[in-house]
Amino acid sequence: MPEAASAATPTRATIGDSEFDRDTALTARAPGVYDIDLSAGWTIINAVNGGYLLAVLGRALADTLPHADPFTISAHYLTASQPGPAVVRTETVRTGRTLSTGQASLVQYDEEGREVERIRVLASYGDLDALPDDVRTTAEPPAMPPPQECFGPQDGPSPVPGSSAITDRLMIKLDPATLGWALGAPSGKGEMRAWFGLADGRDADPLSLLLAVDALPPTAFEIGLKGWVPTVELTVHVRSRPAPGPLRVAITTRNLAGGFLEEDAEVWDSADRLVAQSRQLARVRLG
Repeated sequence: MPEAASAATPTRATIGDSEFDRDTALTARAPGVYDIDLSAGWTIINAVNGGYLLAVLGRALADTLPHADPFTISAHYLTASQPGPAVVRTETVRTGRTLSTGQASLVQYDEEGREVERIRVLASYGDLDALPDDVRTTAEPPAMPPPQECFGPQDGPSPVPGSSAITDRLMIKLDPATLGWALGAPSGKGEMRAWFGLADGRDADPLSLLLAVDALPPTAFEIGLKGWVPTVELTVHVRSRPAPGPLRVAITTRNLAGGFLEEDAEVWDSADRLVAQSRQLARVRLG
């Protein structure tokens, strides 16, 4: 049965007035136990978006651990989350001078009051502002047209297949080179690229990067597949605090086999810095 709530207080990680901040805000009922009402505004079809869920758990861990910034966070999605009440439980695994590690899980309750775990994560946190400035990389920002030459859900003559409530919360402008699926002519390449931001203009931060890596249409669409592509596992590396301005997100899939595909994402900020990377394993329907 659901745990009885005691005197609840907002978490220290609850900041900002944007829709993203409000909808990821948690209320602490006891040490390591938080309540949240998962917003229907972040759903894809009928399920809550995995990046939004990761940001919720990421915020809970930022409140629990002595360090505030996610460096690496790995999530296993066990069952599909639904809008409505949920409980997040966190645990500190280890604390050190530069890194602290914790785990968290999000649970909901079925109609008979039985607990159902939705997602479980293990993460290491630190201080992004304390990292050295030295960068040695062969990675390059994705070559994309400017935002005014790209297209979002609102630009189509009819709703984009698979779009849903979450599209109203986001500013997404897709590279026309990765839009063949929306026109009935997918390229066959597992690529998706877009300009990305929050619709209310809130600048990106480390927590919203956890959303950004999982907010674009699936690369499976451009391979020629349709329908829901549920995430099985998602690992995100946050490399730097993003500069103000829109992000560029590039996602690729190189291999689909046995009904599963990987999606590798890179997130670049307005200063041409690689601020986040991720890999996820997702399931696809081939029939």
